[in-house]
Amino acid sequence: MIDMITNVNGAVNNVVWGWPALILLGFTGVLMTSMTGFFQLSHLGHWLKNTIGSIFSDKNITKHTEDRSISQFQSLCTALAATVGTGNIVGVAGAIAVGGPGAVFWMWLIAFFGMMTNYSENVLGILYRQKNGKGEWAGGAMYYLRDGLGAKKGCKKLGTVLAVLFSCFCLLASFGIGNMSQVNSMVSNVYTAFGIPKLATGIFLFAAVALVVIGGLKRIAAITEKIVPFMVLLYLLGTLVIIGMNISTIPAVFVSIFKGAFAMKSVGGGIVGSGIALAMKMGMKRGVFSNEAGLGSSVMVHSSSNVKEPVRQGMWGIFEVFADTIVVCTLTALTILSSGAVDLATGQLTGQAAAIESSSLVSYAFGNHFGFLGSAFVAVAILLFAYSTVLGWSHYGATACEYLFGTGATKIYRMIFAIIVLAGSVMKAQLAWDISDTFNGLMMLPNLIGVVTLSPIVMRCTKNYVARNLHGEKVEPMLSMFPDIQKMQEAALKEELREEADAAAIAYGASDSVAKD
Repeated sequence: MIDMITNVNGAVNNVVWGWPALILLGFTGVLMTSMTGFFQLSHLGHWLKNTIGSIFSDKNITKHTEDRSISQFQSLCTALAATVGTGNIVGVAGAIAVGGPGAVFWMWLIAFFGMMTNYSENVLGILYRQKNGKGEWAGGAMYYLRDGLGAKKGCKKLGTVLAVLFSCFCLLASFGIGNMSQVNSMVSNVYTAFGIPKLATGIFLFAAVALVVIGGLKRIAAITEKIVPFMVLLYLLGTLVIIGMNISTIPAVFVSIFKGAFAMKSVGGGIVGSGIALAMKMGMKRGVFSNEAGLGSSVMVHSSSNVKEPVRQGMWGIFEVFADTIVVCTLTALTILSSGAVDLATGQLTGQAAAIESSSLVSYAFGNHFGFLGSAFVAVAILLFAYSTVLGWSHYGATACEYLFGTGATKIYRMIFAIIVLAGSVMKAQLAWDISDTFNGLMMLPNLIGVVTLSPIVMRCTKNYVARNLHGEKVEPMLSMFPDIQKMQEAALKEELREEADAAAIAYGASDSVAKD
């Protein structure tokens, strides 16, 4: 049975992660970058100020809501919980092991353009979201496929079919990328570091996951907003220590990355052309596995935010990819490459590093410098990263389940999701990763079709936001594609702006009457 699953998965994987799909992924990022005027660069200061910067200056960003929505910061943390996972450690290591140091360059490139893919997904998610029977915001690729693509002439059936396919693939992917592969990495690293049996760790994780995911999005968000900042800062501190200890090798590391990217020194002595292709493919695949830009996954939690402006939530999507790949994945890569695990001249693994699984390269790097404590640190980091990913992906799967079967089915889904944790703890590691790769690709295809088709709407919404908020033009805000929700959000936005004006006036010593005038 396992062999049959492996063979079938391999055949499907070769199709969904073939060059046509990767070209579509890159094309979408380039298209959205050009249509928005290179927003991630041209408005760099603005989106940084209104994302990570606003956490320290705007209490509304982190303020807990009394309704069924979550705060913007909670939506970011839940999305980062799902994206900042084992892909940032194990995935980067695997990309370097197979594609050489050059894979890192292609990871950067796909992330640069992926920022605007993720931005576009979030903008569309807010524009096409609706309230469900519980009064919660429900949004995601399935909604903008059905109501956006489906609204175009002659595309109603196509939009409906793609929405259902996306939801089915997302549901299955939540058991792969969002569960089994993460759990497998956790139990393997805990076993390697501490000798605790995999099944025992699996049982503990089953309980830890079930207690949170059965409580729904509000409970998941409450946990992730505490775990994510702590785990990211802790891991970044650890990698910076290793990099600092090997600072003299960093120039050579960057040289090896750029040479390897263009096969100026081909990986393993192979053909130059195949070296470029391998580095490019592994960098793009693992980059997407890490930041999920193009999958249409994180938009499902971003759509639950209490934000009014689609572009504001889009900017959180830019920051999400930036933090995940440009920061965390880069530091992981520099840690591995500066530790001596890779021969920077040939791009091949060296000595003992060549004899271990690629998933253990970061553990090897830390162990080389700090012995058992280093390996234990990585095991704990992977445990936190993967656990938070499982929590985030449980919401994605629940959203897909709700779209397909209704809100009542989500309770059953969450129970099954928790049980699958046990399966992931005893599954073969490679098969878990291969299945995750396949379902990632299957999700990606219908989502990218939707983003490309609806790209003019993203461009209009972006121009509308820039005109109002950066150029001070008096134009009607573009907040929703549904007239009733547009009217409701306009009123809420006006109230929000009035409160901000009052607060600013009071801060400068003005009276309430002057502020209202």
